[in-house]
Amino acid sequence: MAPRHNPLGLNALQLKTLTLLQQLARLPDFSSPGEEIGTVVLTRLPHPHGDHFHIGEVVVASRDATGLRNPSVWAALERKGLVRSTPPTAVVTVLGLDYDTGFRETILHSADHR
Repeated sequence: MAPRHNPLGLNALQLKTLTLLQQLARLPDFSSPGEEIGTVVLTRLPHPHGDHFHIGEVVVASRDATGLRNPSVWAALERKGLVRSTPPTAVVTVLGLDYDTGFRETILHSADHR
């Protein structure tokens, strides 16, 4: 049997937010290794300029990132074991890093400028 897509039943906003957290976790400008093996601590979040923002080499439309500043989204991701929020930082768990959101190709775009 093939693995079920979105087995935790996340909604679209939660999936988009997790996609962005996964991308941030790949970049040392935004993250560092966590204390637990395989986890990543997010040290900062990007700030939009105009209708978009940059995460390394990719551009994200601000409309796809509203969950980054939404406490309800963070609470849902934490409840599902995907992140542990400890403001001003957050830890993305192994489950969170490995979760297939299905949004990577949809919301992460190649940057045309910096």
